[in-house]
Amino acid sequence: MNNVLTTLIDVLSQPAILVALIALIGLLAQKKNMSDTLKGTTKTFVGFLVIAAGAGILETSLVPFGSMFQEAFNVSGVVPNNEAIVALALNEYGSNTALIMFFGMIVNILIARFTRFKYIFLTGHHTLYMACMLAVIMAVAGFDTVPLIAAGAVALGIIMTLSPAILQPFMRKLTGNDNVALGHFSAVGYAISGLVGQAVKGKGKEATSTEEIDFPKGLGFLRDSTVSIALTMIVMYFVVAIAAGPAYIESELSDGTNFLVFSLVQAGNFAAGVFIILAGVRLVLAEIVPAFKGISTKLVPNAKPALDVPIVFTYAPNAVLIGFFSSFIGGLFSMIVMAVVGSTIILPGVVPHFFTGAAAGVFGNATGGLKGAVAGSFVNGIIISFLPVFLLPVLGELGFANTTFSDADFGVGGIFFGSLANYGGPMAIVISLAVILVLMAIPFGKKKSA
Repeated sequence: MNNVLTTLIDVLSQPAILVALIALIGLLAQKKNMSDTLKGTTKTFVGFLVIAAGAGILETSLVPFGSMFQEAFNVSGVVPNNEAIVALALNEYGSNTALIMFFGMIVNILIARFTRFKYIFLTGHHTLYMACMLAVIMAVAGFDTVPLIAAGAVALGIIMTLSPAILQPFMRKLTGNDNVALGHFSAVGYAISGLVGQAVKGKGKEATSTEEIDFPKGLGFLRDSTVSIALTMIVMYFVVAIAAGPAYIESELSDGTNFLVFSLVQAGNFAAGVFIILAGVRLVLAEIVPAFKGISTKLVPNAKPALDVPIVFTYAPNAVLIGFFSSFIGGLFSMIVMAVVGSTIILPGVVPHFFTGAAAGVFGNATGGLKGAVAGSFVNGIIISFLPVFLLPVLGELGFANTTFSDADFGVGGIFFGSLANYGGPMAIVISLAVILVLMAIPFGKKKSA
């Protein structure tokens, strides 16, 4: 049984395999010939592996940056990181996590089939992380094994559906169509960033996009996003490296390599990771959207694929970098506030601030231009800093670990279900899930999907 569950986790947590299977089903449903089916499925599979490779390079280059930052400024506290907290939780909740994930995906498809919310969440690793958090919360709430899995699966299916749904108006604004959704559990932060962008833009005003920044002729090379990202990150790494000192970097991080040379290479790796991600995104979108028409037509009419966050990076590469910086500054600001008021200190994790801050910058730019990108992602940085403070108490013993879940939807979902458990017990969760499903099933507005 454990081997089966392990295999299930391995398959469902791999977005490349999951999305390739979806593409295969869609192409078969359209009765495409063998050549087109193999081409579409294979390019979707390879494209997601390209994205994963780029993301891996990014994370590898950001980890030492975070270590240098903590050493340079002598701060300690809780560092939000999804991978770290899930690794701890799976030791005890692995079986329940796998079953919640499997049945939660089925619930997501059923909701898409029978309600107006036509979103199929395809980001496998985020689905795994959310399933893990729900397994912990349902256990802390007092559910036994079978009810725990049932309640967790329904909760997961609902979150997988509503997360892309609340962001879709901003996705339509960003992409200019309604073909694809965003499947990344920080939609609350992205939607708020879009609203902040609208607010700072003002009514009737034209906003200057981050992609229209008027560089002087001598700085025209900065229009190339790869160049601008590389140069900016070199400056950031050098500043933090000098503050951390060569002794620490060369003994703890670079294995003796000169600290500035090490920092230069890591900054270059960061820019290379972004370049690879953008290439993978273009490859996947060219295949998955046409293939998904088979799902829409045959299985779930008008379904939209909800894909991982890098799909939005191509729409505003400059906003990606601006959003990262602004979100990280929001995290630093929040850290100072926490230290002043004496609460648990949430350190700004570089990885979550990059991925969520970058996307928040893209959505803020879509609604409010450069000002929207800066202000929206700054607010996102505050959101993903303070939500973990309120999430920690509902995670039981995991709340005392030195890491926790990072992205906004984990905080919102965890606090919601955890609070229900604290004040009403398992029955409050069951009633709430039933009410949400009923509300989702009410066919408001038949002409358009939510």
